Amino acid sequence: MTFEPTRAAGLARLDRFLPLAGVYASQRNFDLPGHPHVSGLSPYLRHRLISEEEVLAAVTERYAPSTVQKFVQEVVWRTYWKGWLELRPSVWTSYEADLRHAWNRVQTSSGLRAEWEAACKGDTGIACFDHWARELAETGYLHNHARMWFASIWIYTLRLPWELGADFFLRHLLDGDPASNTLGWRWVGGMQTVGKTYLARPDNIRKYTGGRFDPSGQLAAFAAPLDGFENPPCGTLPVAQGVAPNLRTGVLLTQEDCAPAHVWQAVPDPDAHARLEPETTTAILHMAPHVPAFRTAALDDAVARWPGTPAVSPVVTADELTEWAVESGLQQVVTAYAPVGPTASVLAAADRNLQGHGITLVQLRRDYDSHAWPFATAGFFKFKDKIPKILARIDRAQMALPL
Repeated sequence: MTFEPTRAAGLARLDRFLPLAGVYASQRNFDLPGHPHVSGLSPYLRHRLISEEEVLAAVTERYAPSTVQKFVQEVVWRTYWKGWLELRPSVWTSYEADLRHAWNRVQTSSGLRAEWEAACKGDTGIACFDHWARELAETGYLHNHARMWFASIWIYTLRLPWELGADFFLRHLLDGDPASNTLGWRWVGGMQTVGKTYLARPDNIRKYTGGRFDPSGQLAAFAAPLDGFENPPCGTLPVAQGVAPNLRTGVLLTQEDCAPAHVWQAVPDPDAHARLEPETTTAILHMAPHVPAFRTAALDDAVARWPGTPAVSPVVTADELTEWAVESGLQQVVTAYAPVGPTASVLAAADRNLQGHGITLVQLRRDYDSHAWPFATAGFFKFKDKIPKILARIDRAQMALPL
């Protein structure tokens, strides 16, 4: 499965998947060569080359809700994870701190380092796990079922720190998302839903890989929950921001939203244009080259679709963003809202810098997010009950804006 990092390619992939959406529920768990039974939309959704709203609208206009219920839920899982982390951002900062601690252990323990390297290279002797490690490194993609098996084997069979596994995913996945990735690994480890773990079973792997793999006798038979901090109390979303009129305004593109019609509509004629270049490292190591390459090309595609095709200044750091804003004589910088993660951290640092120059940073949140994220106060099953309300609020008029 290959992914062209353009909005047109994302929409074409959605069109190709729609005839299959009706049988998604019965086929989705099969991890087969070429991944014929899943949509492959996640890299496009991750960078919002296409939006959750567009995907949900497309399938619910074509099928009865009961027919595509499982697919709708899978799309909305991404929304739920983002909302859950937005309401508890300390979980991300704790993960980053724990990741650095785990990396220090790798640096000081030759045994752990050898085991970690073998897992990353796909050299553990567990054929299915090794296949998935190599597939991820080569393609930037894994079937969702394989991700769960992989995480379970990493944690319970190989007994490696879960944070290093989450980092391995983030460094290689084209759809690597701080919320879905971090919280998904925590769920497998029994920390997200306290006491509930996910154990990879040989019979399950054999069935859903079409008999390609059978790791009988190689996998852990028990999955004890990992130790970890309790989930923090649920907070509240930041108040939605708006654009102040009659100010000299610059617009910033980021990898978090590569089709930000709501931003272009709010600032139709900016005084300056910039793009925040994708990060090339996680907290500890360089990303696989295909990840920043995909994101850079997605930004290129967004720039090509930017109304008026303006000259766009590339910036990499918070300091460079501040320098661009000051040199452009801006009074406010407007960008699409960045959920918890590396981009949000850069924007937070830039916001502090900009305030020192009397410049306001405005992050415009999509209405879809503002409506759905506050429902992520507990587990997914409570959130799932809100799906009809989420679907009812999809703004089809907003989706009709030129992109």
